[in-house]
Amino acid sequence: MLRKIFKAFSYRNFRILWIGACTSSIGSWMQQLAQAWLVLEISKSPFMLGLDAFLGDIPIFLFSLVGGVIADRIDRRYVLLGSQYVQMTCAAILTVLIATHSVKVWQILCLSFVVGTAQSFGGPAYSALVPSLVEKEDLSNAIAMNSIQFNLARIIGPVIGGIILKSFGSAWCFGLNALSFVAVIISLYSLKINFNPPRTGESVLTSMKQGFSFIRKQGAMESLIILAFLMTGLAIPTITFLPVFAKDVFQRGPETLSLFLACTGLGSISGALIVAAIGNNKNKGRVALSMLMLLGAAMAGFAQARSIIVSCALLYVCGACLIFAFTMIASLVQLITANEMRGRVMSVYNVAFRGGMPFGNLTTGRLVPMFTAPVVIAVNGVLLFCLGFYFMVIKRRVAEL
Repeated sequence: MLRKIFKAFSYRNFRILWIGACTSSIGSWMQQLAQAWLVLEISKSPFMLGLDAFLGDIPIFLFSLVGGVIADRIDRRYVLLGSQYVQMTCAAILTVLIATHSVKVWQILCLSFVVGTAQSFGGPAYSALVPSLVEKEDLSNAIAMNSIQFNLARIIGPVIGGIILKSFGSAWCFGLNALSFVAVIISLYSLKINFNPPRTGESVLTSMKQGFSFIRKQGAMESLIILAFLMTGLAIPTITFLPVFAKDVFQRGPETLSLFLACTGLGSISGALIVAAIGNNKNKGRVALSMLMLLGAAMAGFAQARSIIVSCALLYVCGACLIFAFTMIASLVQLITANEMRGRVMSVYNVAFRGGMPFGNLTTGRLVPMFTAPVVIAVNGVLLFCLGFYFMVIKRRVAEL
């Protein structure tokens, strides 16, 4: 059973990239916790918290399509390396600004946009690179393992970040994040793969049109992309606004925020392990939609809970359901996409998946001061439940995959 769950680790290249990415993700989550707390502390505004998240994610929506074309034209490792260097530099700049007591909210917002821009090129390249590291029958397992590294970091990063933030200050969180990028850079240089993209004289716009044409011919692909956009737009604000729940609803400090983030991360790891154990199962669409409905119910419950223990339990369920649904949907997209089109198709998927985040965060950030965080997150949960029900019962194309 263990060999089946961790099958992707039998591939050397995947194993190396996983270790580097996990190390870097731990640093990124340390910074994310420190940055969210810093923005809320400086601005005293939940809207600024949502705006920071919006500016970090909106470049994914704006530039990922171009990033996908580039990922199909040049070595994907070089695209990823450029993305890592830019993100490392931004973390280093913030470290200096905080250490010298000259940091302003506008500086944080601007650097969030720059980091998001780097991720808009690195994201499609990374998504297109992973399938080339394992055999096709182990792709679902690799995606699940990749989700585990991200969410393992989401547990370790906030816990370490919360301790460092309280003991040494936020500058250390940003500095250690800058240092963590060295791990993924080394892993990318260590990969032994060959990707020789076909030479083409086509324009970027023509290549993008080919990607859209491929998606339209795949039937359920359009529904999967719409579902990804709405799923993240409704679900991710629950994580983004955890600082508001920790500080304003429960009247606690950074340690409670760390606990909340750790619970969602632990749930995500549990969900990913279950997906890995199941393997290349049938009825992925139906399972994904069932998890979306359960996620919506858990979000609504968390929003109204007033007990730390109950809140942590529901956040655990939220994390498990979210990663379960995400892995199933991502596996379906990857499995029906040809390798030569993968960069472009995954860029469209990333636009949808990541594009829902900035709009969801910005809208939630605007509504929270008007209606309070518990009310807004509860409504998001109900809408997410209805979304899953709609695709399960009415528009059944995804449910039949």
